[in-house]
Amino acid sequence: MLLFSCGKKEANVPRNISEVKIETLLEDSLLSIRAIEILNDKSLAFASNKGVFGLYSSKRELWQKSVQKYDSVDLHFRAVTHTSGDFFMLSIDNPALLYKTGSHGKMELVYKEAKEGVFYDSMTFWNDEEGIAIGDPTDGCMSIIITRDSGNIWKKISCNDLPKAKSGEAAFAASDTNIAIVGNKIWVATGGKASRVLYSPDKGKTWQVFDTPIIQGKETTGMYSIDFYDELNGFAIGGDYTKPDNNNANKMRTNDGGKTWEIVADGKAPGYRSCVQYIPNRRGEELVVVGFKGIDYSNDSGESWKHLSDEGFYTIRFLNDSVAYTAGKGRISKLTFRE
Repeated sequence: MLLFSCGKKEANVPRNISEVKIETLLEDSLLSIRAIEILNDKSLAFASNKGVFGLYSSKRELWQKSVQKYDSVDLHFRAVTHTSGDFFMLSIDNPALLYKTGSHGKMELVYKEAKEGVFYDSMTFWNDEEGIAIGDPTDGCMSIIITRDSGNIWKKISCNDLPKAKSGEAAFAASDTNIAIVGNKIWVATGGKASRVLYSPDKGKTWQVFDTPIIQGKETTGMYSIDFYDELNGFAIGGDYTKPDNNNANKMRTNDGGKTWEIVADGKAPGYRSCVQYIPNRRGEELVVVGFKGIDYSNDSGESWKHLSDEGFYTIRFLNDSVAYTAGKGRISKLTFRE
């Protein structure tokens, strides 16, 4: 996401990346890791199933892992974020439990929602004070909670102030990339039987909704991931994870801030992918997508794609324009992209 881009200098010519080096940093066959975050000091934080969360220091090449417990609940974290001073992680399912860094070396519970149908998918911050998390519909609209005090208190937005959800519309907790933020603006990707973009220009105070042409109509179809390079240019990917080789109408982009979208590379690889990220400082022309079927790269804003690896991952975050961290089933890895 742009929040973690390194530097401001823009490249002049798109590269032609031809290979990726994959270095495993953490391996644990019991973990399914879909939420990772690069912190301000360039360390890597993650949270996963079995209540496991941890921190990796690249300078010391050292892992610190812990297990979060709450009664007899089998905690599964698929959303994480951070401010300059705190780390946050949010569990899926009922009850939803949101933790932040505590003052005594332990994570502190700052939000709990116990309700049938509750299922949170993704979260992020605009700045050190204001943050947001989104989840599947309850009471007829997408679940959205917001903090305005650095994550100490979270409040749920009333459905009276949000667009109504369509029948079968939800979101996917596949990679913690259902949300994209640039400045005060936010875009939220929904999926399922209906796949639309919720948009707020003012940090979640008011909301609009835009239709999209991406594949939809089944519970397993739609957008799985969205990213914006700037206030106008964005990209989304998804498909149907039960038919991962299907590459029809599963990739789309916008150049007007998400109001309208066009399908790109229709009928061409890649098929289903769970995460897309713009490579920082490459003028919005270079993107990488990952999924359990592999890693793919584009240097023409998604018009065409090169398959770099069959290695499967769920999510990816860039440290700079050549190095990224990625996570998936049983592992976290470091990726180095080369021309």
